Amino acid sequence: MAASTSSTQSGDPGEVPARPSLVADGGGLPVRAVSSPAVETLPLVDPAALEALTEDLGVPGMSLQFARDYAAMWGQRQARLRESVQQADLDAALDAVISLKVTSAMVGGSRLAYLAQALEAALREGDLQQAPTLLSLIVLHGQETMAELQRRYDLACP
Repeated sequence: MAASTSSTQSGDPGEVPARPSLVADGGGLPVRAVSSPAVETLPLVDPAALEALTEDLGVPGMSLQFARDYAAMWGQRQARLRESVQQADLDAALDAVISLKVTSAMVGGSRLAYLAQALEAALREGDLQQAPTLLSLIVLHGQETMAELQRRYDLACP
């Protein structure tokens, strides 16, 4: 499906300009203006996800170790994703973004998981024009997510 871009020219300071949007196929996530304020209503970190992981694992401290490892690997994950998108290596980009999506959801990074799913949808559609915008959002919100994880759980990353 096609991506669309538009902007608001009204000059109304309270009006949010439209930004690039993308629409996923019927089986994917419908993403309407992923850079809109709606994305920012998603929590950076949802503590319920990490609590559920703790329950599922049944080992005290294991979920915090997972969160610590997740945060410590952020630099590698974003570099791998950025490089594969820049090189238009679809297989590597899909592998990197799916890994980011799943691990983000497990640790409670709702906003980052949402953005990763949007990038995955764009890549599956072959829409590499949306990829740089989505990648920029992933980097920005990823850094915020790592900071929030470290603040919330006092993670000391090696």
